[in-house]
Amino acid sequence: MLRKIRVAAAIVFFALITLLFLYFTGSVHLWFGWMAKIQFMPALLALNLFVLAVLAVLTLLLGRVYCSVICPLGVMQDIFAWFGKRAKKNRYSYSKPKTLLRAIVLFLYGAATAAGLGTVTALLAPYSAYGRIASSLLAPVYRFGNNILAYFAERAESYAFYSTEIWLKSLPVLVVAVLTLVILAFLAWRGGRTYCNTICPVGTVLGMLAKYSWFKPVIDTSKCNGCGLCERNCKASCISSKEHSIDYSRCVACMDCVEKCRQGAISYRHAGSVSKVADNMKDNIKADGKGSEGKASSENGRRAFLAATAVLATASVAKAQEDKVDGGLAVVLDKKAPKRQGKIVPPGALSVANLEQHCTGCQLCVSACPNGVLRPSTDLMSMLQPQSSYERGFCRPECTECSDVCPAGAIRPISVEEKSSIQIGHAVWIKKNCLSVTDGVSCGKCASVCPVGAIQMVKITCDQCVMKCDENGNKRCAMIPVVNEERCIGCGACENLCPSRPFSAIYVEGHEVHKNI
Repeated sequence: MLRKIRVAAAIVFFALITLLFLYFTGSVHLWFGWMAKIQFMPALLALNLFVLAVLAVLTLLLGRVYCSVICPLGVMQDIFAWFGKRAKKNRYSYSKPKTLLRAIVLFLYGAATAAGLGTVTALLAPYSAYGRIASSLLAPVYRFGNNILAYFAERAESYAFYSTEIWLKSLPVLVVAVLTLVILAFLAWRGGRTYCNTICPVGTVLGMLAKYSWFKPVIDTSKCNGCGLCERNCKASCISSKEHSIDYSRCVACMDCVEKCRQGAISYRHAGSVSKVADNMKDNIKADGKGSEGKASSENGRRAFLAATAVLATASVAKAQEDKVDGGLAVVLDKKAPKRQGKIVPPGALSVANLEQHCTGCQLCVSACPNGVLRPSTDLMSMLQPQSSYERGFCRPECTECSDVCPAGAIRPISVEEKSSIQIGHAVWIKKNCLSVTDGVSCGKCASVCPVGAIQMVKITCDQCVMKCDENGNKRCAMIPVVNEERCIGCGACENLCPSRPFSAIYVEGHEVHKNI
């Protein structure tokens, strides 16, 4: 029964966390966004002491239930391990703990986090690894299925579904996600929780606490017949049937051993109950000469689950901009990103350095962005972390989705009013791309769409003008944009909506440190 409860809870957590990366309307975040915030690494980087304390107490009480229920990467490995067990039953065996390897990986992870090497920390964090898999591999499939339903709904005159754009946000992230999936699938299919008990820094930290857990699986040597069925079904490879011992630093409390034992020799209980059993069986233990009374009195267990309350988050939806043709005649070229001197990071990030220091690279903000603005960085030192670019949309002043969903504190929660006064960059005019200069067209699009009125149109001088005066000598001067950098917030509306293609005549340079204006 304990195993069935654990599996049911794991399925619920896994399905809902996956939906956070797939469902593009934002309504899932409204009810289940807290599931991302209780993940260990995001809570650590956000300095969420309450969540960290709850996870620590949960582990000290029940063992590594976080790894078997709450962590989506752990549950994903269990799914692959389940397929492996169907191919070959009783496939596992006890392996000695890789203590030195785990300590080295944990040290390197801590050093990289302290040094602000976001790429290294993002690669090793389990929640982030699963986030990349979900957003890069599962989300496109989900959206493709949605678009099929939208196609048929449109023909049935229904508005239950609407189509959404599917595009490759980052080739490096896709490659990393594929490699991560393949490697973890192979390790889990072959050896169960190999990654969790050798590489994962979260598993190592929680394993230190799990040694002293109040409840734990315990082997009753008086009932054990030495069949080894528990050892051959332990996906953590932490049970030694010969020595009747369990390495609790690696045990994830999956309850497989409890269910598989036909003699009822393994139970999940408190240490006090173990000492009573040891006292009752003292004579038998001495007769066997095994001297395992001391061991039995120190190995214990029981299993339960974490309850949490929902955290409210706002949601917004925006249709993808459709700009493929102009008047049904001329094909409009896609926008290309300019070469920016500074990165653009979302409002609420405070600065580029703050984002790189706290971001886990989970891609949740990238998946949740309804405007097509966020995509993973391609820089080596900050790869997998989000940055803004305005080829497909702009950062709408009324949208705070990325700050609402970020679980790690890399993008702090902000209100709509606060966002309108945060300067993340400033617009720069490129004379050679402007239609007013090259074609003599009075455009003014950038000034008309600026939400803060930071762009004004002024007449250009005669030496810059390409427009000819009329036959009476009257001037028909074009207008060019002038940017008030102190007022501009860097939202990118001017860059995105500029009619100049493929490069806009006005683009945004990011600021290293954001400021309020």
